[in-house]
Amino acid sequence: MIYLIRLLSSLIISLTANFYSLGVRPAVFIFLCVPLFAVINFHPCVSSRRLRTKKLRNNADGCELLILFLLSTAFSFVYSVLGWTGCLSGASSLAADPWLWLLNTLFVIIIEAIVFWNGMIRIYLSSSQLGVKWRLIGALCGFVPVANLIVLSKMIRIVRKEVVCENEKILQNEDRKEEQICHTKYPLLLVHGVFFRDSDYFNYWGRIPKELEANGAAIYYGNHPSAASVEDSARELDARIRQIVSETNCEKVNIIAHSKGGLDCRYALSALGTDAYVASLTTINTPHRGCEFADFLLKKIPESQKNKIAAAYNATLRKIGEEDADFLAAVSSLTAEQCAKFNEQLADSPHVYYQSTGSRLSVPSGGRFPLNMTCAPIRFFDGYNDGLVGEKSFSWGERYEFINPGGSRGVSHGDMIDLNRENFDSFDVREFYVQLVHELKEKGF
Repeated sequence: MIYLIRLLSSLIISLTANFYSLGVRPAVFIFLCVPLFAVINFHPCVSSRRLRTKKLRNNADGCELLILFLLSTAFSFVYSVLGWTGCLSGASSLAADPWLWLLNTLFVIIIEAIVFWNGMIRIYLSSSQLGVKWRLIGALCGFVPVANLIVLSKMIRIVRKEVVCENEKILQNEDRKEEQICHTKYPLLLVHGVFFRDSDYFNYWGRIPKELEANGAAIYYGNHPSAASVEDSARELDARIRQIVSETNCEKVNIIAHSKGGLDCRYALSALGTDAYVASLTTINTPHRGCEFADFLLKKIPESQKNKIAAAYNATLRKIGEEDADFLAAVSSLTAEQCAKFNEQLADSPHVYYQSTGSRLSVPSGGRFPLNMTCAPIRFFDGYNDGLVGEKSFSWGERYEFINPGGSRGVSHGDMIDLNRENFDSFDVREFYVQLVHELKEKGF
């Protein structure tokens, strides 16, 4: 049924575009073709009405318009070629008139442009998965013959897949809403890694918090510095956890910490007495045994150059309100040498459940910048890695889960926190966190 409606819609667009050469009467054109053409442009996709959000409906309608554009343009092209070459002269005495076909071609360009830009604007404004990359490629290849059709087809596939994926997510959460599978006994504290800050404008954890909250989770953030030593970050987190417990009477929190945040939390639990207020610590792609590549860089880069980089970073952070930013202290905390000392000096708290997760970036090109640049050199020092941390550093605690879905892409350091808000076939990061938190709930945390 959908294909039949699509075929009829594309034929209506072609009829409207070629009305002049077809000899359609003005009254028929005004009272039949134009209204049908308008309806198609407003509501091109019948099935999109069943989608759960306006954004998804716009995406679906945009894709449908672009498909109709390709079909109707193909029909009009064949018809115009036949007309220009005189093959239709037997059917119409007007067919041999070049001015008629010149005007007809002009009408085709106008009508098809309306359909094309209606669809393109919709997906450009509504799609999340196109990202900057495909928006730029689409703009650059728009006037390159053949390439523009290939790129347009790719963009349609990306957006259609996004519509299906996101709508299924919404339906899944609606079906299990009553179960509140992420409603843990203790709230969640999300702790970011190095060189990032918790922000109201850009969530470090991507779409993960909303997905967890949709399934019953209560979420707080660490609000600690972006660049500081493990000890200084740990003190900030200790104060934050005590504040949450005091203000909410929740007794304890479940910590989910990414990258260096895992080291910060381990120090707080072992050295600052924070373990009294923590039920569990889950570390995500944390360099528990450090990064040998970081040791190499700190030893090889001249002291003057390191100080310049650190000064520039610290000065930038001071301008946005982080007075105590310490670039070198943060980086030094990630070295294999420093982590080895850290692991020798501090023992895990017996009162906290520890678990960990890590992932592998299969090929450098699978990661976004700068991880696509660092993956190869880090492999030389640390072996297979997520673009930043080697596999041998991830494991810590009673349970360890390694994410290696196979295929040519893999899962990067940034993918594990949905930093780029990107969907890909091999790994559903949002559902991964839903199940992770659900397991904490099942364990009584």
